[in-house]
Order: sequence, then C-alpha cells, then structure tokens
Amino acid sequence: MKMLTLWIFGVALLTVFIWRIVGLVTSSPVTKRQGKPPVPVEVASITHETIQDIREFTGTAYPFYQYVVAPKVSGRIIEITKRIGDTVQRGEVIVRIDDAEYQQSVIEAEANLKIAQATLTETQSQLRLTSDELERVRSLQAKGIASSAELDIAETNYNAQKSRLMLAEAQVEQREAALSSARIRLGYTVLTASEPGYIGERFVDEGALLATNTPVLTVAGIDRIIIRTTIIERDYVLIKKGQTADVTVDAYPSQHFKGIVARIAPILQQETRDAQMEVEVTNNSLLIKPGMFSTIRVIIEEHTMTQVVPSRALIRQNDLYGVYTVAAGSDSVVFQTVEVGIVTPDRTEILSPVLTGRVVTLGQHLLEDGSRVILPDEAQVNNPEGSKVRGGRQP
Repeated sequence: MKMLTLWIFGVALLTVFIWRIVGLVTSSPVTKRQGKPPVPVEVASITHETIQDIREFTGTAYPFYQYVVAPKVSGRIIEITKRIGDTVQRGEVIVRIDDAEYQQSVIEAEANLKIAQATLTETQSQLRLTSDELERVRSLQAKGIASSAELDIAETNYNAQKSRLMLAEAQVEQREAALSSARIRLGYTVLTASEPGYIGERFVDEGALLATNTPVLTVAGIDRIIIRTTIIERDYVLIKKGQTADVTVDAYPSQHFKGIVARIAPILQQETRDAQMEVEVTNNSLLIKPGMFSTIRVIIEEHTMTQVVPSRALIRQNDLYGVYTVAAGSDSVVFQTVEVGIVTPDRTEILSPVLTGRVVTLGQHLLEDGSRVILPDEAQVNNPEGSKVRGGRQP
C-alpha cells in the first residue's frame, strides 16, 4: 500500500513537471516569432535614363593618306624646302634637282625638231615640182609628143617624192615627241606635293646624288585619321557602316574624339575569324598622330528614357532573370521575373514588367519571395553609432 502511494505521488509529480515545461516552452517569445529573421540588404532605385550597348576595340591610328616624294629622274639635289613637321600645300615645290643636263636635252631636241621641219618643207616643195612634171608629161603624151617611158619616169619620181614627204612628216612627229619627252624629264627635276599635308620623314639632304625613285620625303594627311582594328565574328553582324564611335588615345586619355565606322572588310580571316574595320576620325586639333594606340567604342544601340536597374541586382535562375523588389513602406521583398534589354557591366535595361519601389543589390542569396529585410535607412535609425553589420542592425 505504501509503495502504491509513492508510485502515484511520483507519477503526479512527473506530470506536473512535464506540464510546467510545456507551459514554459509555449509561452517563450522565441517560439512566437514566425519564419526566418529579417535579412540586412542593400537596395538601389529604379531609374529611367539613356542606356547604350557599346562594343570596345583597340586599334592603331593611320594617316588618311600618305605618299612618298621621290624623283623620276636621277640627279643631284640642290634644294629641299621642307623639314619634318612642316606643312605643304598641293602643288608646292619641295625638292629641286640639278637640271642643267635636262635643259641641254631640251635644247638638243628643239634643234632636231627644227631640222626635221626644214626637211619636211623641202620635201613638200620637191613633191609639188614632181607633181607638176607628172601633169606636164601626161599632157604631152595625150598630144602624142611624150612617150610612155617618159610618163613612167615622171610617175616614179612623183611616187618616190611622196614617200619622202611621208618620211619627213614622221620625222617631225618623232622630233616633237622627243622634245616633249625632254621637257617632261626636265619637269621631273622639280618635285611638288600632290596633296596637302605634313612632312613625316626626310631621308636625304641637299647635295645627295639620287637614283630614280629614291625616297626623299614622306607627306601625310592627318586632318583626318583612320583607326584600323579588327572585329570578331560575334560582333561582325552588330557593326554597321555609319555607326558612331567614341575614340580615345593613350596620350590624351581624357580627350574624346568622334568617329564614324567607315569601312568593314567583306571577309573574315580564316586563321583568326576576325575582319578588318576602319573608323574615320576628324582630327582638326591634330592631337591624334599616326601610330598612336587607340581605344574605339562603337555604339551598337541606344535606348532613351528606359527602365534601368543596377546589373548586380539581377538574379539568374535557369534561363530566366529576376530581381527582388521592396515596395515603399514595406519590409518584405517580392521576386519578379524580368525581361532584359541592353546589359552593361554596371546597368541593365528592364523591358518588362514595370517595376516599382527599389531593387535589392546585395544579399539576394539569403532571400526568397516574401522574405523580411532590413533596409539601410532603417539600419541607420536603429544603429546611429555606426554598426559594422552591412545593411543595418542585427535581427
């Protein structure tokens, strides 16, 4: 009986103990809290602005045109009027070669022409005489005075003199051509600029004895510059003639020059799978020099007043993109699948849907749809001393 009483008392005491523990657990404030604790995050505003799809290339600057000044005749240089960096105009004399020998050739050719012309005049006179003689013999034969042999002799003399006339005329033409050639060669002793530009290189000085086609100077036109680069196959279909390009050079990193895509090669190199491209840049300031390393940014597409968010706000799930948004006055996030347009390293265009509120840019990996968050402005209110916890106070 005593043992039964003790057993009942023990069971009752254990029951009270268990009930007390259950009561304490169910009344604890921790258990009353539902879901995960709020997550500190960073957010950014949704803006409407201009965004550009830009492709960047590197290239080298070349003059719009460049040519070498070289003589077509041999001789000794007696004058060079320009040095490196000097400007030249179209038709301006820049090199003179000793022309004494070529002037003498012109004088000789003129004399030979005069001889040929005199011979032609004499031959023409002889032809007229033989022509008159032929007519006279024909008249006498018709009257029965002259014989057939005399007529044959007159015709032979006439034909021979006519051939001499043709020879004299050909000699005159030959002498005229020789005179023209001599004058042309004399003109080659004066070298002029075929196009305006700047002296880029000077290879020889006065007194040098030149052979034909020996380079003397180079002239470059740099009022316009060509930037040559290559484009890979992936970008080939995006680049079009006439597109605007922004050009910078290492020498002037803060200067931006406006260029236009002028030419694109119609073929890609099989070895590298890229194609040549030329961008023309107006160089009125003459800051860009041929040979400079250049960076080219071609604007592929531009959208104005479009919906834009920071690129770091995007989350990719399988083949879909999405963002977490926080409505004004709310402390929970909503996950929204979005359609993106132009994407840059910093900003992304959102084509649809229209977003409101702000987007989460840091802490997305801790969130799910409906998660509670702590915003930066809330963290500042709750932690005015400056907490080391990014995004706000600890939950």
